[in-house]
Amino acid sequence: MTTTSGPTSQLVYFFGGGQAEGTKDMKAVLGGKGANLAEMTNLGVPVPPGFTIACSVCVDYLRHGSFPDSVRAEATAALARLEQVAGKTLGDPKNPLLVSVRSGAPMSMPGMMETILNLGLNDRTVQGLAQQSGNARFAYDSYRRFIQMYGDVVLGVPIHSFEHLLKSKRMTAGVDDDSHLGEEVLRNLVEEYKSLVRTTTGVEFPMDPTVQLWGAIEAVWKSWTLKKAVDYRRVNRIPEEMGTAVNVVSMVFGNLGDDSGTGVAFTRDPSTGERTFYGEFLVNAQGEDVVAGIRTPLSINEMSSKLPGAFQELMDTQDRLERHYRDMQDIEFTVERGKLYLLQTRSGKRTAAAAVRIATEMVAEGMIDHATAVSRVNPEHLDQLLHPVIDQSVRAAPIATGLPASPGAASGIAVFDPDVAEERAARGESVILVRDETTPEDFHGIVAARAVLTARGGMTSHAAVVARGMGKCAVVGCRELTVDLGERNFRVGELTVSEGDWITLDGATGRVYSGDLPTTPSEVVQVIRGTLQAADAPAYRSFHQLLGWADDVRRLRVRANADTPADARIARGFGAEGIGLCRTEHMFFEGDRITSMREMIVARDEGGRRRALAKLLPMQRQDFEGIFEAMAGFPVTIRLLDPPLHEFLPHGGEETKLLARTLGISRPELQHIVEGLRETNPMLGHRGCRLGITYPEITEMQGRAIFEAAVRAKRRGIDVRPEIMIPLVATVKEFDHQRGILERAAQQVLGAMGEDLPYLIGTMIELPRAALTADEIAKSAEFFSFGTNDLTQTTFGLSRDDAGRFLPNYVERGILPDDPFQVLDQAGVGKLIGFAVTNGRAVRPQLKVGICGEHGGEPRSVKFCHDIGLDYVSCSPYRVPIARLAAAHAALESS
Repeated sequence: MTTTSGPTSQLVYFFGGGQAEGTKDMKAVLGGKGANLAEMTNLGVPVPPGFTIACSVCVDYLRHGSFPDSVRAEATAALARLEQVAGKTLGDPKNPLLVSVRSGAPMSMPGMMETILNLGLNDRTVQGLAQQSGNARFAYDSYRRFIQMYGDVVLGVPIHSFEHLLKSKRMTAGVDDDSHLGEEVLRNLVEEYKSLVRTTTGVEFPMDPTVQLWGAIEAVWKSWTLKKAVDYRRVNRIPEEMGTAVNVVSMVFGNLGDDSGTGVAFTRDPSTGERTFYGEFLVNAQGEDVVAGIRTPLSINEMSSKLPGAFQELMDTQDRLERHYRDMQDIEFTVERGKLYLLQTRSGKRTAAAAVRIATEMVAEGMIDHATAVSRVNPEHLDQLLHPVIDQSVRAAPIATGLPASPGAASGIAVFDPDVAEERAARGESVILVRDETTPEDFHGIVAARAVLTARGGMTSHAAVVARGMGKCAVVGCRELTVDLGERNFRVGELTVSEGDWITLDGATGRVYSGDLPTTPSEVVQVIRGTLQAADAPAYRSFHQLLGWADDVRRLRVRANADTPADARIARGFGAEGIGLCRTEHMFFEGDRITSMREMIVARDEGGRRRALAKLLPMQRQDFEGIFEAMAGFPVTIRLLDPPLHEFLPHGGEETKLLARTLGISRPELQHIVEGLRETNPMLGHRGCRLGITYPEITEMQGRAIFEAAVRAKRRGIDVRPEIMIPLVATVKEFDHQRGILERAAQQVLGAMGEDLPYLIGTMIELPRAALTADEIAKSAEFFSFGTNDLTQTTFGLSRDDAGRFLPNYVERGILPDDPFQVLDQAGVGKLIGFAVTNGRAVRPQLKVGICGEHGGEPRSVKFCHDIGLDYVSCSPYRVPIARLAAAHAALESS
């Protein structure tokens, strides 16, 4: 250990004797634990005295391998104050002070860093502790715990070596747990532990309490770099530069007899949010016994009969703390010989259901306002309220794990063909579609399936995007799976799952299980779907109320990506303010429509294509009219045909033979057409507006269907607001070509039907060139919708379906901060979006701008959209509530 001269500003903060040098608002300096210990001390809550070393010292220590000279001097002075307040002295053989040394980062990282208890014990002070407590067994049990913890954390002696010695003592004594080991056994164990340290490290266990203290402090600083801590920060997006504080606190003991105990409790139920004191405690135990499950804890309510005085004080204190912090608190406490001590308080972790209920009920109780309630609920956690979950009473081991593409849980028989999925679902069977990867041609199978499982693909792959849009569970990119479509099975190691075998998916975790596991339906979704009345759904009422408050503060509008009237109605139920993306190609895969679509594709001339398109027009018109009805009074953005034509055709097998017969052409001729349409890189090939330019009759048919549907809906008294979006535009001339066809279709339809109808024609910005020439395109386009899925692909030069093979490694290595298909890349893709918005509005100040990629439902991406002034985001129907809440958070953070 080395020290250096450094700044003279305070780095060590004392608390004790009813006064503290810190407050709850100093988390950046003292960490969450230290700030709250100081706050409770100032409130007069019984807290053991101690001191906190600031987080910045950890940062300096890890960066330079040293810490300022002033830290040792300040800590020595704080220790002297601690000894005075406690009436004990560190290292005093007759009246020893023992302390705990704990971490405490500004943001909670439970269990990720190191803790050392009972520090200050040695061969002399253990005698003093035995005399002081009148319990020699307790003293030696505390000593062996300290050697084990210090030896592991500070000296690097493997924990299993200590456990092996302890297990031997239990076996020799014939007892099941440590609490039944006698004093003499523990004395011998202490000597064996010290011998283990000597043999393993080559040095004696330190007997000097001061050496012990600084060894523990440095170990806590070093624990900031432990893999588990680093991983936790990465997952929870906690900045590396925060560092951890070190809290040195006088020990209090809950294992001194039946008048002592320890426990953990919440001021409200963290699972349901119910306003009831919730927790567990143990008589005659240390805190680690509760956490480690060494003994079966008792309900907190049983404390009232076992430790009545301390329980009443605890009840008064927990109520006081919740009112002071104005949030549900997670508290740790110890009772030492009838006296209550609080060791920690912090805002308690909770489920989404509990978060929403607590927030709304605290408003009703006058504890917080609407804006605070909105800010208390994490938008990403709302998924828990929207999707079914696996029944928690069931215990099962997963057979594989993939990417959690779409939350929820579902069980069904594995099927490997979309047609089979449709057929078996029609017979009332629950099916899960298993594919190597999906394509738009699998759409009907996805519609029929309860869930989707793929071996390939990423979080924004076709399966993931479609499943999320439909609210279906999906696990994708499950690389442990070897899918054999020919044999209709998949293998995971030695296990083979064949068609017809039951499997269960957990879309929230990406886990795959064998068998049929029961699920619990979502109350919120039942109300949205009309199968449950809101009056009978308290969780829905709280959910609806909170989102109403969110709507009051947000600026950014939220639309939905929806392709059918049913999807549109679900989206409205979740509060969508229009449709930001209606993908017309999905309509062509239903029923007989695919046959008409295929007739159009294989037609030899324009006349043949027009005859086939004439069959499709009324089908599209019907769908559009249903969507306009579901979204009455809100804008509906309809994207013209986007995917390459070959995706609508079969690629061999019996289906090719049947199609050739249906279309009246030979099988070789059909195969020749399919091969002629195949592209090396279809994502950058003949698709989007390029199809409309090559085959203008397609754009014409879709335009007529849109305008005819709009007029028909208007005549039924529906407020219709169509917006037509031209996809994959790279140049303004492409846009102008397609706009001309649409305007002629509008003139013909509206003129013939004698109606006037406002509408907008805009484009999807999904190519870098479109973003860079936004000022030119905005002269003709009335709105921009950023297709961030494809814009991310084309900006990075990545295929979203294949990038899952290496992107997780990129994130793990820190090459990319996040998967750019999950979280919008603000530095690159975001810069293009900002550039396009600025230049587009410079030409057309009232240009409407939004995004319609999957990023529209991702909270950090939503905040970016708010910050750069977009008008709306559009996302899957089941992510609309998340986007609404995220938009409100963005508004509150910027106000």
